Amino acid sequence: MLKKYFKSSLTATFLLMVLLNAFNTKAQSISDEVNSVHGYFQIDAQYYKQDTLIGAPIVPEKMLSNAFGNINYTKGKFSAGVRYEAYNNVMQGFDARYKGQGITNRFVRYQDQLLDITVGNIYEQFGSGLLFRTYYEPGLLFDNSLDGVRVISTPYKGLTFKGLVGKQRSFFTVGPGIVRGFDGEWNINETFDTLAQNIKTKVILGGSFVSKYQPAENPDFVLPENVGAYGGRVNVIRGGFNFFAEYVQKENDPSLANSSIVGGKSYFSYQQGDAMFVSTSYATKGFSILLQGKRIDNMSFRSDRDASLQNLLINYLPATTKQHTYLMPAYSPYATQPTGEVGGMLEVQFKVPKGSVLGGKYGMDITLNASQANLLSPIHIDDSTTTSKLYRTNYEEFGGELYHDFFIEITKKFSKKFKGTFMYSNQFNNINIVQHNTPKGPYKNVLASIEVIDLTYKYKSNSAIRMEIQGMQRDNNDTLNLGSWVVGLIEWTPNTHFFLAAIDQYNYGNPVETLKLHYVYFSAGYTSGPHRISLSYGKQRAGIFCVGGVCRTVPASNGFAISITSSF
Repeated sequence: MLKKYFKSSLTATFLLMVLLNAFNTKAQSISDEVNSVHGYFQIDAQYYKQDTLIGAPIVPEKMLSNAFGNINYTKGKFSAGVRYEAYNNVMQGFDARYKGQGITNRFVRYQDQLLDITVGNIYEQFGSGLLFRTYYEPGLLFDNSLDGVRVISTPYKGLTFKGLVGKQRSFFTVGPGIVRGFDGEWNINETFDTLAQNIKTKVILGGSFVSKYQPAENPDFVLPENVGAYGGRVNVIRGGFNFFAEYVQKENDPSLANSSIVGGKSYFSYQQGDAMFVSTSYATKGFSILLQGKRIDNMSFRSDRDASLQNLLINYLPATTKQHTYLMPAYSPYATQPTGEVGGMLEVQFKVPKGSVLGGKYGMDITLNASQANLLSPIHIDDSTTTSKLYRTNYEEFGGELYHDFFIEITKKFSKKFKGTFMYSNQFNNINIVQHNTPKGPYKNVLASIEVIDLTYKYKSNSAIRMEIQGMQRDNNDTLNLGSWVVGLIEWTPNTHFFLAAIDQYNYGNPVETLKLHYVYFSAGYTSGPHRISLSYGKQRAGIFCVGGVCRTVPASNGFAISITSSF
């Protein structure tokens, strides 16, 4: 299968290069059409040293690397592109099944006023993604692109239809399941000119249907080969007000992700799934508010029922928690629970006016955020068989707390050269369930108080010194949770091209005296236009890295790293 995939990829790429060459030759005499080639490259490599104190393992290869390059071509209504990826071998913290190199993405696309047709690897999203979303996140090595065909049509003003079919990428091949999807969206105001001109409220309606097909090859279970999912959405916009709501349902889809072991026996869940996501926001000068809520029940949707971790996900379940960028607030991030959760987030941002008592000469920005996630409270209704578990849930009933994060962030400019950001966060994390999916695991729940001070002094144009101090206080009696931390960082940017930085993460609260360690890390970089080179050396602690609710585990490491990025 792997050889077949590479052969088809290389053939398609060869034909693509021939086409590009032909178009480039012709373009010399045609000046009124868009003709461009652009791309992006990234190379990351690290030399690893064993460090038994921090738990950094032996790496037989000594050096590991991740690299990829995109090249895209556009000429008028035609576009095409390829991406080449190389992992020799893949860096620590990523799935070891990324091993080797090859063309992993290629597409050809043609667009006009009526039809938009793509053949090859496709990235698409229906609504908020509850039913279907394919995307690429190189920081996580997440790529669930659909290798197939997509057609988009706009037959009339305000009406958009999308249809697609194909198989999803799975490392250097494709998964066994076939994914089919259809989405329709109606922008009512665009359809009727009178509404567009006289009505300030904009209304957009949408609906989606997605199904997967996978042969049933398990002799012990009667498994559905076709699994359908469907839903609808509404978006209302008026001035600074925006309301979005989407509800979806999924037919019974027994899989590894929703299986469990009870009394030594394996159970598949034949429960149907559903999900709801609601987001309301309002923004005006100096003030904004965002309120989000979601409820998810058995919504793991994959094109392979035996897939695990982040592999072959058809849909996307958005996180209604803040994705922090500072180290300590992001130490124990929340990961969306597809088997069942209910949660929400409220965020208020406002600007204290200039000249006021609190605002002073330059004013002040304040952000207040509260987010929480809880388990559902299932009531079992069928334990009569040895192969399935059925249950029901009530919308008004919540289960145990999974996570909360309450924080305040203040940004204040004190002078033309000096500004600061100050944050306090209170977090709770049931990491046995959230990170390890083991309700009776060995970890204690994490309750943390976190403080951040971020100061920047811009002593001349394009030159600045930035300093961070972060602290996190946790229960110091839990060996597995490693206790409390303090972080210090200093970063110097002497001009627009160079930067130097040093960071020390000190695990002063570790209950094991010999493990009260400093994780010191140095980095330097050079930037010139679209090119960037950075070098780093030091110790990195083990942890969880998340983007948009999708997470990966990062092991401890000690060594030298280099990163090169470039675009054209």
